[in-house]
Amino acid sequence: MRASFRLGRVAGVPVGVNWSVLVIFGLIWWGLSANLFPQSYPGRSGVAYLFAGLAAAVVFFLGLLAHEVSHAVVAKRNGLGVEGITLWLFGGVAQLRGEARTPGAELRIAGVGPLVSLIIGAFFGALAMLLSFAGVQGLWLGAMAWLAGINLLLAVFNILPAAPLDGGRLLRAAVWKATGDRTRATVVAARAGWVFGVALIGFGLWRFLTGAGVGGLWLALIGWFLIGAATLEERQARVGSALRGLRVADVMTPQPQTASGELTVADFVDNYLFAYRHTALPLTEDGRPVGLVTLDRVRGVPSDQRASTTLEAVACRADDLVLTFPDEQLTALLPRLNDCADGRALVVTEGRLVGIISPSDISRAVQRSHLHDHPTPHPRTVDHEVSGTLKIDHCR
Repeated sequence: MRASFRLGRVAGVPVGVNWSVLVIFGLIWWGLSANLFPQSYPGRSGVAYLFAGLAAAVVFFLGLLAHEVSHAVVAKRNGLGVEGITLWLFGGVAQLRGEARTPGAELRIAGVGPLVSLIIGAFFGALAMLLSFAGVQGLWLGAMAWLAGINLLLAVFNILPAAPLDGGRLLRAAVWKATGDRTRATVVAARAGWVFGVALIGFGLWRFLTGAGVGGLWLALIGWFLIGAATLEERQARVGSALRGLRVADVMTPQPQTASGELTVADFVDNYLFAYRHTALPLTEDGRPVGLVTLDRVRGVPSDQRASTTLEAVACRADDLVLTFPDEQLTALLPRLNDCADGRALVVTEGRLVGIISPSDISRAVQRSHLHDHPTPHPRTVDHEVSGTLKIDHCR
């Protein structure tokens, strides 16, 4: 999930917000200020309801941020890199670089998030009780009570044993510890997430048909998201198992052909296209990568604009490139291939381009692994697993 804009850094981790947060933020604010608070505490002014709803929504999202920051901090203490944190429609995600090395590390990283939500819920619950004992009644007591309840609900929901929820990570840690097989543990957690997602869709549709309205459809939407995420995790686990032990140098295409960003799209089509056998062309300056152009990007330029459009104008920018080095483990690179560069990574040594990795390179490596482990792999199955694992997005 990409951030639409950055908020800065928290505990040294970049924090961003996706535009979809505005949707759920607006729904929460409207639900509190136009429905829950006026119904529970009538007689206040409209401005008071709006302000209380806004304050509660802001604090709620700060709690979500604290939940994700805790994951990131504990991950860093357990030797994992953190790309950043993004808040989005369904909450937040801490983008970790690589996987936990032990079941214990997995347990700590996954468990701290629900624990933080539980602590936040307990804090606001205790504050609401103190205000009540002191005789304070009304709108602000209701806001405290709502924050307590929503954070406790968030903690409980997240520990449900289903991937990609934190509880799914806890389940994976337990199965991994019991069996010693991380791939098997991931598959168990992912399938539990799939079953839970189906159940949530069924329950949400039933609620909608029995009069729950948008709330039922929201549950069904969450279930649909869980199914997709759980399916992706299982594919990633299987592909990661096949690639375990391989380095970037083992699968990369060395010394790829390159071009200058000043070359026009028309020159590329006329002079490079049919002579170049790959679908991605790195752009370099003095041997250092500064961009990446794919055939899909070139195809998107209208024919009457190709002579005036440079490759640099349509390329994935240097800041968005996925860079790796020959000795990096392929399983550590795999999650980063979704970041940008249309599913490609450029391999560098001392800043200079020495190779490129594409989904086709990954697919071939998986096929070789299956040939080693199973005499008759089905190529289409392998390609489906790899394409399903690498969600190729365009960065602009």
